[in-house]
Amino acid sequence: MSRLELARFMTIPDLAEELNTSASQIRALIKSGDLPAIQIGGRSQWRIERTKLEGYIADAYQRTAEAIRRGDLPAGTAG
Repeated sequence: MSRLELARFMTIPDLAEELNTSASQIRALIKSGDLPAIQIGGRSQWRIERTKLEGYIADAYQRTAEAIRRGDLPAGTAG
């Protein structure tokens, strides 16, 4: 197992790498309240608990499934 698979808390760069997205996108998720995180130490020291990430992912799957059922997918996302 890698260090990230064992860690309880992840940094923004760790999470961006794991989700294959940018650190600014992770910060936007935190700022919007979609992804719970805690601030430690300095202003830019954020930590995301792995269980909160798993909850966010589960919610995203649910929202996606509901959008598919409603036929509400953005253009260019189907097949």
